[in-house]
Amino acid sequence: MHVIAQPRGSAKSEGHYGHEDTDHYDLIEWITQQPWSNGKVGMVGISGYAGEQWRAAAQGHPALKAIFPYDACSAYGGMFGFRDFNPGGVLHTFPYLLDVFSTVHESRDRPAELPPAEEELWRRAMQNPDFKQYINLYNILTQKGQRTFIMYLMMTHPWEFDGTVERAEETFKKIKIPFYTGSGAYAYTYKLHWLGAQHYFQNVDAPKKLLFTGPAHLERPFHQHHDEIIRWYNHWLKGENTGIMDEPPVRYWLMGANEWRTGTDWPLPETQWKKYYLSHWETLSTEPPRPASELGAAAREPDVFTQMPVTRTTKVERLRYMTDPLPHDVTVAGPITLTLHAAIDQEDTNWIVVLKDVGPDVSVRTAREGERDVPSSLSERELTRGWLKASYRVLDDKRSKPWEPFHKLTQDSLAPVKPGEVVEYQIQILATANQFKAGHRICLDITSMDVPTGTGAMTNVEYIPYHVCSSKTVTHRIYRDAERPSHLLLPIIPQPRDQRPA
Repeated sequence: MHVIAQPRGSAKSEGHYGHEDTDHYDLIEWITQQPWSNGKVGMVGISGYAGEQWRAAAQGHPALKAIFPYDACSAYGGMFGFRDFNPGGVLHTFPYLLDVFSTVHESRDRPAELPPAEEELWRRAMQNPDFKQYINLYNILTQKGQRTFIMYLMMTHPWEFDGTVERAEETFKKIKIPFYTGSGAYAYTYKLHWLGAQHYFQNVDAPKKLLFTGPAHLERPFHQHHDEIIRWYNHWLKGENTGIMDEPPVRYWLMGANEWRTGTDWPLPETQWKKYYLSHWETLSTEPPRPASELGAAAREPDVFTQMPVTRTTKVERLRYMTDPLPHDVTVAGPITLTLHAAIDQEDTNWIVVLKDVGPDVSVRTAREGERDVPSSLSERELTRGWLKASYRVLDDKRSKPWEPFHKLTQDSLAPVKPGEVVEYQIQILATANQFKAGHRICLDITSMDVPTGTGAMTNVEYIPYHVCSSKTVTHRIYRDAERPSHLLLPIIPQPRDQRPA
């Protein structure tokens, strides 16, 4: 029996969304009282429907035996929690694109005065020159939250509320039932599904499975993975031996190799963490930089790029660092960190870093004519990105890991940068799974801006949003000497000798 319920305040349901702390529990209780019920309940659905499964699981009705929350939104701070939705504190326009392309019905009236504290935050947002350069977003502000409320809230409260992380950690402890979660490689663009799946899997102690699929987005109506869902619920609701819990708990699609792989945990326990250093002539090298005493003072000079704001250009400036063509296949699977030593000439900027697979190409840098430069004709495939607003750089040392920096992100932790000062940034790059084939190159782009790709403040693909970038021209200096060794930390997976078929 399949019960379809609408949370209060959604579609034509009465009340206000977000005020339903016991509704999931009450609905499950109602189901158990029906004559057709055997007292065992599971849930199904993706995205927002998956987020509701986590909320129901935390409410703890004993009849809810298992859940399958795929593409399941943020783990910290609710479905659209700031941390998983805006990693590194860099705001993006997915809520705006989502509402414009959806069937959200919003009543609007003459904007009313807000409570004093909210009115002050609204006035501050209205004066923010970064917001003013995006007229579509600024228009949302003028209506004081009457439309596209999530985007409005992000602009008026661009930080994580105090106590969010601690409340989430208490919620993790409340979830005791088996769960099968996951997302696809496409989801690094809007972040909350990709990060939410990993954070729930890492933090909830219960029988669990994790599925990471490739870059192809799920279709609507949702029909993918239904065979797996049936196997899952036949095991937990009917007691059938489907074999699903005898299989490795982690299954992921390895791009490049284009095959399924399995693992026992995430990050994969067999991971060999390897540093790729930003080096001279915009290269990536596994060799640490040599001391300036050996190379001379020029080794301490930074690499530089200057970005004008989107009001003056749509050209995205960048520094690009690449390995030489790889002599053999290199498999990267898991979360990634960029340690960046840098100075800027303003109080803030956005760091936007892009990991790419570039190739194939057989040329190397030699003394032969035509092989001094990397060819400009190479094909490239974007794998994942990382973001960090410079003023949001303060780390939570208690919760940070070498492969996943955990920034504080609360309002009182924000700190402008002193112009000209060299600062160490730990930038979280969202996890990926890719095999760089022999002859290809590992590539890292370092930028500070992106732009809409469509017309009328749209993008060509609604779930690939652009970000709110600086309204000032900013010069960025990247240091990569022995005293300031900027580097990527990549999760290298050894080639399996007896990989079990997935």
